[in-house]
Amino acid sequence: MTEPFAKLQQQTLLFDADDTLWENNIYFERAIAAFISYLDHRVHTNEEVREHLNLCERATIAEYGYGLQSFRRSLVACFEQLTDTEITAEKHARIVAFTESISMAEIELLPKVAETLKDLSQRHRCILVTKGNLEEQTDKLERSGLKPFFSAVEVLAEKKEAAYRELISRHVCDAPNTWMIGNSPRSDVNPALAAGLNAIFVPHDFTWVLEHEVVDNPPEGQTLLELSRFGDLLEHF
Repeated sequence: MTEPFAKLQQQTLLFDADDTLWENNIYFERAIAAFISYLDHRVHTNEEVREHLNLCERATIAEYGYGLQSFRRSLVACFEQLTDTEITAEKHARIVAFTESISMAEIELLPKVAETLKDLSQRHRCILVTKGNLEEQTDKLERSGLKPFFSAVEVLAEKKEAAYRELISRHVCDAPNTWMIGNSPRSDVNPALAAGLNAIFVPHDFTWVLEHEVVDNPPEGQTLLELSRFGDLLEHF
């Protein structure tokens, strides 16, 4: 538990976006389910197809980064590698169409996000720290209505220890009074702790499988909290 001092002095709060502030991965999961159903592989199980898609996504991300275009490439690559039928232009278009629902989805804020951010931003410095495609993430922030609550926005290619250290320097963050808040152990919690920050883990039931990782113990002098709800932040800050 954090000590009451957190409410008595300004903290710097770094917020993840996807699946921390608004729903995101559920839309990708629906597209993946539709893709696997369409592929209807006669040899591989659905689970095996999903594992192969994970491999395709890792390779695509390494070359092209995150975002919908990258996801589309992964679906096409997975289909081409697993299908035993001719790959026609019609089939290619059908696969690409599975991602259309993602780009068209309304921004669905997670419970208590808007009111919690409004309250916190009046007493603390709030910075959005997300990763992915700059245009896509900026568009989602604009549509979310949350932009006024952030003093700065960072869209990173990857959220690793070095990126957090650069961010600390760029925004002149006092590490003992800076907290990274997010749903991903791999991108939000563990690298932030490694960079000397405190972290707050807010799990999401449908966190992307590529973000799964064992949560590290905080180094001495740092704090790690796990909260069941985003709104619980007001009990600490």
